Amino acid sequence: MALNTKIDADHNAPPVTRILAEYIVNHPSRGWDDAVEHEAHRTFMNWLGCAVGAAGHEAGEAALRAVQVLQPSAQASILGRSEQVDIASAALINGITSHTFDFDDTHLKTIIHPAGPVCSAVLALAELTGASGRQIIDAIVIGIDVSCRIGNMVYPHHYDRGWHITGSTGGFGAAAACARLLGLDADKTQMALGIAASQPVGLREQFGTMTKPFHPGGAASAGLMSALLAREGFTASKRAIEAPRGFAQVLSTKFDWNEITDELGKRFEISFNTYKPFACGIVIHPSIDACVQLRAQGVTAENLERIDLRVHSLVLELTGKKEPADGLQGKFSVYHGCAAGLIFGRASESEYADDIVTREDVVGVRRKVVATIDDNIDEASVDAVATLKDGRKVHVFVEHAIGSLQRPMSDQDLEAKFSSQADPVLGAGQVRKLMDACWKLGEAPDARGLVALARKGGQ
Repeated sequence: MALNTKIDADHNAPPVTRILAEYIVNHPSRGWDDAVEHEAHRTFMNWLGCAVGAAGHEAGEAALRAVQVLQPSAQASILGRSEQVDIASAALINGITSHTFDFDDTHLKTIIHPAGPVCSAVLALAELTGASGRQIIDAIVIGIDVSCRIGNMVYPHHYDRGWHITGSTGGFGAAAACARLLGLDADKTQMALGIAASQPVGLREQFGTMTKPFHPGGAASAGLMSALLAREGFTASKRAIEAPRGFAQVLSTKFDWNEITDELGKRFEISFNTYKPFACGIVIHPSIDACVQLRAQGVTAENLERIDLRVHSLVLELTGKKEPADGLQGKFSVYHGCAAGLIFGRASESEYADDIVTREDVVGVRRKVVATIDDNIDEASVDAVATLKDGRKVHVFVEHAIGSLQRPMSDQDLEAKFSSQADPVLGAGQVRKLMDACWKLGEAPDARGLVALARKGGQ
């Protein structure tokens, strides 16, 4: 006989699945201020540059070979490449490549990378349907809002249980965005959210492997398929998010329904999006920033005795790999990040190449970094002291790293980051045209011209 375990649950939750469905359908086009509109274009461009930049990575290559076994029809493009596949596979692969370098956007309140699932699904669908740029931007703002509000509702408890929140909430954002783009009514959009609720993707155990970037790709594909199923009459629970055995109460011990409803349609979570100057987990950024500053103050690999860091416990929980064996593992090593910041003055994707992670001088500095947990230090901060061989000490405290909301990357910074990733793939001239198209996406009759520029050999 099966056990019938009794678990406490909230049986009086508000109908948040329906509330979100009506918001997705009824919120007016461009129903936000200019700052939100601009942030949507920044988010899209940052995502696109990351996806193009990793187009040739072995993770993307492997995923493409896998989907080609299914002999997909040519419906949508693989960014940074010449191949085309079906829209679900394009959403999957572009979602994977957009997160492969761990260089994508971050909603700091939840550490969700919201653009990967949402933009990957939206652009694939828009390429097939010929949706306008205005429709695409509307879908991105609303999809990211849904994803991050659901994240707000369950974070941090859901994340602490081991879910990679980008994947587990990203499917809702992708479903919402695609439902909006398809023009579904509230009933069918409610079903799309319900179908997505049964497809959470992502375990934190996978960090440091190719399966971590699979999570936003899987969420993009799942969300897109949820909307397509709903369009055709496929059904789901009407309370799939809030029910006692629904998404929130099964996958988290915290479920703050107010995070869904507070200022819905007035406050947009994309306003709190940030962009990475360093190609690694966001919790390493303060430490890298500190080491870049130490370098500027004359600390070098040659005169360094040791670097002492005081960090929040989450830093070592997520990025405590002392001896990373390759670039993917290096992205989860605060020790390697510090070595890169001190030696190179940066931590772009180049500094996470396998041969850099294992280079003798880099390993030497890495082994001089000592990180100590101090939960009086905020997870967004670090206290760093470099002790030199002559006994001198150099101290740096970083309250908020470059790239944070308090020290945001400018439009020019984002363009430089985009170029650094995309120029080697597409060429500088084509990339300049592509960036211009990104800034003007909301005015475009459709996205096909932009997509053509994002393809290998496009003009």
